[in-house]
Amino acid sequence: MITVFGEGRGFRVVWLLEEMELAYRLRPVDLLAGVEKDAEFLAINPARFIPAIRDGDVTMVESIAIMEYLMARYGPTPLAPDPRDGAFPAYQQFLHLGEAGLAASIYFVVGARHFAPEAERQNWSAGQALSVFESRLSLVTRQLAHTPYLAGEAFTAADISVTYALELAQASGGVALGEAEQSYLARTSARDGYKRAMETCQSRKAWLAKARTGLQ
Repeated sequence: MITVFGEGRGFRVVWLLEEMELAYRLRPVDLLAGVEKDAEFLAINPARFIPAIRDGDVTMVESIAIMEYLMARYGPTPLAPDPRDGAFPAYQQFLHLGEAGLAASIYFVVGARHFAPEAERQNWSAGQALSVFESRLSLVTRQLAHTPYLAGEAFTAADISVTYALELAQASGGVALGEAEQSYLARTSARDGYKRAMETCQSRKAWLAKARTGLQ
């Protein structure tokens, strides 16, 4: 049985597992409450961030690396195009852009907006992180002008990666997404795998519902 530790970016992993119809369990991790006494989690990831997984004797951290491992270990799957497929370069690019270019930068914007002292919420570094996010978002916008999904006509794991980042940016990062991105999120979040993952990740479901209410 695959164990997923933590929601947050762990939602990507849960969603992938649902799409692949693999058995798993979600093990909650409350970072805000502190994990100093959570020996089981600290044994998996002493660096104290989520997600992490345990799959038999294998332990891993970093959501995109975990996704790649699961698709390689339990594939093949149409969620990961064959390297010889014409869709592969775009798939590979956006799979990693979803974290390295989008989620990683908007994470610091969210931290500044919601956790920094009032006088520091518009600091230079937060502004720089937002600028990085917006520049990378332009690549998503350009791609969606030509194809319904980021690797082309078919949904892939790259869409799981980027959808998470766009939802985070819209819900907590103060980013107003354009029509192309809104339509894209409507497509990806309509998938049964997404809906099942949301039912598993109840904390994320509640957070997202609250955030969307605030945007109305």
